[in-house]
Amino acid sequence: MLTPKLEYPIFTFDQRELLSAGTMLSPETVTELIEKNKVIEESYPLFTYGRAKKDLFHFIAQPPYTIIFADQKVNDSVLKNMEKVILPLPILDGLYHFRRKDFYTYRHILMVSALSTLLAEQLISDQHELAREMIAGSTHDIGKLCVPFDILKKESPLTAAEREALKHHTLAGYVLVSYYFQDVRHFAARVARDHHERKDGSGYPRGIKLHDPMIDIITVCDIYDALIAQRPYRPESFENRTALEELTWQANSGKISIKVVQALIAVNRTKKTPYSECKVSDERRGRVPTENVYGITDS
Repeated sequence: MLTPKLEYPIFTFDQRELLSAGTMLSPETVTELIEKNKVIEESYPLFTYGRAKKDLFHFIAQPPYTIIFADQKVNDSVLKNMEKVILPLPILDGLYHFRRKDFYTYRHILMVSALSTLLAEQLISDQHELAREMIAGSTHDIGKLCVPFDILKKESPLTAAEREALKHHTLAGYVLVSYYFQDVRHFAARVARDHHERKDGSGYPRGIKLHDPMIDIITVCDIYDALIAQRPYRPESFENRTALEELTWQANSGKISIKVVQALIAVNRTKKTPYSECKVSDERRGRVPTENVYGITDS
């Protein structure tokens, strides 16, 4: 469905409704919203706001990121590039709101931003494209501001209705990023909307076949970090091997990019072999964590 209908309203961080439930969400609708609400928001570097930089240093010092970011030269390059990320103040406020209310989401956004920057440095040669990728990683889940925190932090299986409310974050993110950047064509807006789409058309919110190699990077990083991190619905995270095996299976099934998965596996190895030389095994030997309710719907 190329023009989805909003099942839930979209509102700003300060609870001002932008679009109501039932709105057909086309680019024209969002463009009209922007034209009617010409907002000029102050923007600041991500790393000068709050504790984002200090927190990121702490996060990458935890396994398995200690191996991924073990090369100090590479580490310095990623951090130097991330220092260039400048975001509108309301998005920074939203990010810090997650830090206070939903630390899981806050940490996840920062780690996806750092990891996607690392992989993009290897996979993207164009510096302009790299800059777009870094901004998008920092905003990909901002639409979760429109999802109730009791759903985001729920420890038991979601109901079907709660799962639909969670999926709403993709469309909400598309609108919020477009609105605050005043550009419906902004790459970060497309990423916020499409990072749960899949190459075989099995994703959401529109069920399209994803063919954008830059969005592929954030999609893979998003899945990977969600698997290896502690989450409310899963007291035990995936072992790193198991997470990489799951990503390999998804790539071989045509859902995500095998090239990006290769790059991710390459940086996970002590010997930093170029991703093009990285051989990926189809074998599945890892252990899926017990009491994992992700993907399970409460009837």
